[in-house]
Amino acid sequence: MSDSCPADAGNWEGGWYRFARKLTSPNFGPRPQLAHIDLIVLHSISLPPGVYGGGEVQALFTNQLDWSAHPYFKQIEGLEVSAHFYIQRTGEIWQFVSCDDRAWHAGASRYRGRENCNDDSIGIELEGLEGDNFTPAQYESLAALCPALFQRYPIQHIAGHEHIAPGRKADPGPGMDWTLLQKRLALADQCFPAHILKKSST
Repeated sequence: MSDSCPADAGNWEGGWYRFARKLTSPNFGPRPQLAHIDLIVLHSISLPPGVYGGGEVQALFTNQLDWSAHPYFKQIEGLEVSAHFYIQRTGEIWQFVSCDDRAWHAGASRYRGRENCNDDSIGIELEGLEGDNFTPAQYESLAALCPALFQRYPIQHIAGHEHIAPGRKADPGPGMDWTLLQKRLALADQCFPAHILKKSST
């Protein structure tokens, strides 16, 4: 499934990133046989919304969340989801699903002319709330993780959940500094959704 090469061996054990904390989720499946893994999807998540630093997101992705622990959890009770990666406010990276497999992060979606973005994307959740800013440590971790993904997979696009499921999802939201991310990754404009990059006039 992957286009791996010897140069990426220091970063990966199969589809697992060596510098992430591994916590295996049961919520995944095989990718379609001819899937071309060329998209990174960025999300934001916090549980309960706006509360940071606990283990609730990890519990959700491993089907261990105590639905009675907070009133908000009753709204999502029974939800079975996952992402490949979760980056906390501290910059710590967790991985739940091998990147060679299909995580359950995108839902009903469409991007670059294709439906079902779970099939050929890698999902990265950032600990945060829609509209809030993300931390310098999170951008540092993205700046390390994304190039490692570029080495192993034929990534050509980075988009937010809001771009692949417009009208249904709004994350990561206006607090995401796409221009900063572009500069850190040294990527061309066409790698990102149209009109989200803020260009300087000078």
